[in-house]
Amino acid sequence: MEGITLDSSVPEHIKGIRCNVKNCVYNDQSAYCTARQISVGPSYATAGIDTICGTFRPRNR
Repeated sequence: MEGITLDSSVPEHIKGIRCNVKNCVYNDQSAYCTARQISVGPSYATAGIDTICGTFRPRNR
C-alpha cells in the first residue's frame, strides 16, 4: 500500500496471552503481551501463585 509505513519493531500480541502488569515493556497497555515468546516457571510450581513470568522487563519511565 502506498503511503503507509509499517513499524515492524512492535510485534503483535500473543493470541490468548493476557498481561495485567502495567509496568512491563511487553504489555501493550490493552492487557495483551507483545513479547515474541514467554517464559514461566519455576518447574517445581504446583499452583498458579507459585509461578513467575521470566519474560517480565520493567518499563522505563
